Amino acid sequence: MRVTIETLTGEHIVPVLPDLARLRIAVFREWPYLYDGDVAYEERYLQFYVRSPGAAIIVARDGGTVIGAATCLPLRDEQAPIRAPFEARGLDLDDFFYFGESVLLGAYRGQGLGVRFFAEREHHALATSPARFATFCSVRRPDDHPARPPGATTLHGFWARRGFRPLPGVTCVLDWKEPGQTDETPHLLDFFIKPIRGAPIPASLETQEHAP
Repeated sequence: MRVTIETLTGEHIVPVLPDLARLRIAVFREWPYLYDGDVAYEERYLQFYVRSPGAAIIVARDGGTVIGAATCLPLRDEQAPIRAPFEARGLDLDDFFYFGESVLLGAYRGQGLGVRFFAEREHHALATSPARFATFCSVRRPDDHPARPPGATTLHGFWARRGFRPLPGVTCVLDWKEPGQTDETPHLLDFFIKPIRGAPIPASLETQEHAP
């Protein structure tokens, strides 16, 4: 079956919310996120993308089955912990478009869909917003984490080939429950950035003095 890609916005996202919730739970349970979620919470969380006029979800389907998705929205519409490092530096949030999660079932990885997800989100950001930068964050895991699979590597090289570079010292903290835990615990995430209109990265993001 041929995989198709579609960009959904606003109320067009609503019909696929249950599929997206189940997909996020399945993929994020894996390394490195180790997230133990539930469908009800996920559907509530995804309402961010329904309510934000600038948001989009890129959906990949194999026939009628949702097998992957990637989210994006103006940073101004993201949750407070993700906005915080930029607000603390006095930056204009409208300059930034936030690339959220990319989730893809294992059987479909390595076929170029991850590249498409980044390209489609950047196209959406350029077409619908004045943002000068795309940004996202990724959980930091120590090399000796007991759940690290043998041979596990980061996606830093893949992101670099998409034009993203790390922002040393620019971090946020998000809480979630891992498999086997009864309570949520804090997780440190590092930010990455890409100029999408040729603008230089703001100097306050190039220094570590404001790192949380």
